[in-house]
Amino acid sequence: MSFTINTNIAAMTAMLNLDNTSDQLNQSIQRLSSGLRINSAADDPAGLIISQNMGAQLQGLNQAVQNSQDAINMANTAEGALQEVSTLLNNIRSLAVYSANTAVVDGNVLQANQSEIQSTIQSINRIADQTQFGTKKLLNGTAGVLANVTDPTDVSSIYMGGTFGGQSIANGPVTLTQVTQGVDAQVTLGQSFASPSATVTTPGTFVINGYSFVSDGSTSLQTIVNNINQMSGTTGVSASITGSAGAYSVTLTQNTLGSKYGISYFDPSNVLDTNTSEQVSGVDAVYNVQATTTNGVQTVTFTGGRGPDDSGLTLSDTEGNRIVLTDAGNQNITNATQVGVITAGAMQFQIGAFSGQSVQFSLPAIYADMLGTDAVPGQSIATLDVTTQTGAQNAMKIIDDAITQVSQLRGNIGSFQKDFLQSTVRSLGVAQQNLTASQSTIQDADMAQEITTYTKEQILQQSGMAVLAQANQQPQNVLQLLKNLP
Repeated sequence: MSFTINTNIAAMTAMLNLDNTSDQLNQSIQRLSSGLRINSAADDPAGLIISQNMGAQLQGLNQAVQNSQDAINMANTAEGALQEVSTLLNNIRSLAVYSANTAVVDGNVLQANQSEIQSTIQSINRIADQTQFGTKKLLNGTAGVLANVTDPTDVSSIYMGGTFGGQSIANGPVTLTQVTQGVDAQVTLGQSFASPSATVTTPGTFVINGYSFVSDGSTSLQTIVNNINQMSGTTGVSASITGSAGAYSVTLTQNTLGSKYGISYFDPSNVLDTNTSEQVSGVDAVYNVQATTTNGVQTVTFTGGRGPDDSGLTLSDTEGNRIVLTDAGNQNITNATQVGVITAGAMQFQIGAFSGQSVQFSLPAIYADMLGTDAVPGQSIATLDVTTQTGAQNAMKIIDDAITQVSQLRGNIGSFQKDFLQSTVRSLGVAQQNLTASQSTIQDADMAQEITTYTKEQILQQSGMAVLAQANQQPQNVLQLLKNLP
């Protein structure tokens, strides 16, 4: 055992243990105060990834439940309007039955009944024209616009709302004509090498989109390219070796096409480039889109990259309509090409948390001239005339057919609401509960365990402080030796 003044190993050991105890105590305090076992990625990297994925799925489930509830409310709105139409049809039928009793009623009564029927028909047309959920009309034949992709090689998805070029959209094809081809950001670096296996002799650091890569002066060109590609998910940039024998270079390509996604390259040591820096951006695709509206075929210019995170191949207009091109479509479509078909009158409800978990439902128009058309050839509710015996008899047939038609539509809505929407809400609720429990197991702190840990670390901290104080006193023992000096 030696006695020293300048170096106190015992105090250093006590201080090291006290620091470790302090770190553990701070972590325990953080968990107790937040209620979470994982407060940062360092706490449990794998657990963080799993819990974040579960959190994203939970948010999707929550939104799917809300979507289903909105769909139920929309169905209730449509069904309520149809119930009123059924009531009006029953009133018209009573007038038709009354008018058929020609032995009692006279011409004035028949004319009065006819006038009331006409007023009721106007009410039916008003309901058909004005029933809406939010801004979406439900019973005029335009409820929900379904856009089907007919050229999946060139287009991955099409979404069309209720309007196109300021007009109500109608059934018809969707046609694209290229104005500007989309281009991804790309740059070929200036340094030349004899072969892909040649050694990059220049040591230094180069930066791609904020991420630093190091060359030690003894690494091959192919290895450096492989290192760049391994971090492609972080930088958004891929590398390849281009050129010919004796003159190989590195070409950087942005993985996402468009003006928002570029390449920022900084190479002060000229490891791979003869320039200190490179800044390149992509080009957004621009296409003219033709679709049919209630006022004929309209042409609207769609531009890529309008949204905050949209690529240059995600085309959209100012009304929110969107078409997503594939890379093949960006190359192939130059002249006018049909890529889809629009069908008005079909609604699509996203009732799940993932792509493809949707259901479609159609609501036809219920104008008077579209009701009761199967009873008497060429006639409908709009053509009712009870002023004659034949007209009154035909009216009852037409009205009965219309009542059946509306009842079947109400039954379809009820079945859709019960068998799809309400069932989905219940199943999503079970999924939410189970997924939440799983996420809690991974992410939430066990408070009993953390309190135990906190108590232990607190005691260790106090004892560590006491021991550190004792260790700091040890050098004073040297004074006892000095007192014995002559």
